[in-house]
Amino acid sequence: MSRVDNLNRVLRGLQSSSPDVEASALISEDGLMIASALPQHVDESRVAGMSATLSSLGTRAATELERGEVEEVLVRGRNGYAVMMAAASGTLLLCLASKQAKLGLVFLDMRRAIEDIRKIL
Repeated sequence: MSRVDNLNRVLRGLQSSSPDVEASALISEDGLMIASALPQHVDESRVAGMSATLSSLGTRAATELERGEVEEVLVRGRNGYAVMMAAASGTLLLCLASKQAKLGLVFLDMRRAIEDIRKIL
């Protein structure tokens, strides 16, 4: 099994273990899609680019506001959440969660998935 296959398996496992997670992706900090479990209608390159931009803005804001290293970037919209966390060096884990999601559980499941991702990378 290739690394990408293993990463995709971790992402699918994240979605199956956390029912509020609707989609997930592993993205490089420069905006390239590494692995994903996104719906068919979603443009992966657009998601990867936006995620990298949001992560960069979050890092800059945390630095300018003297908040330390960014641990999570959270976007809350009317239809749910987009949550990003640093995974392995140079990568971000993105999860799209429903609006009724219990964020504490989503964060916990994401951290567990990141442990698995780090083993693969």
